[in-house]
Amino acid sequence: MAANKSSAGKQYYTPAKANASLPLVRAIVQDIVDLATEIRDRYERIARFRPGNTSGLSPAHEEELIQDRQEFDRCKDRMRQLECELEELGVELKDYFTGLIDFRCRMDGRDVYLCWRLGEPEVAHWHELNSGFAGRQKLKMDTSRV
Repeated sequence: MAANKSSAGKQYYTPAKANASLPLVRAIVQDIVDLATEIRDRYERIARFRPGNTSGLSPAHEEELIQDRQEFDRCKDRMRQLECELEELGVELKDYFTGLIDFRCRMDGRDVYLCWRLGEPEVAHWHELNSGFAGRQKLKMDTSRV
């Protein structure tokens, strides 16, 4: 689902276009949330061992640590791919663990964000560019002003 692009190259969404993109966006964001948790868990396991402080490990544990490091790197690469997919759609990721994203929108002649979080059925909120999630407001049913 392509969003409108301004001359500056920014993509703009209407509430209808943002909601139409949700099936794809939801799938990407779900993968990001799952992967963020996996990355954090692997990082915590790896961080228990300081470099050079693995001499007391059995060969099996050393192999497990090596595999964790390799998988950690693979997960980071996959996360970068998912982030790029959202960027290509013109969607801004705000929180990896809650799946919070913003769609840029023009409302009343100014840029704002349409705000959505994983688990919400539709894009139904907006906020000013600098107010973040705390400044979320419910979208009015009359979207002719957007």
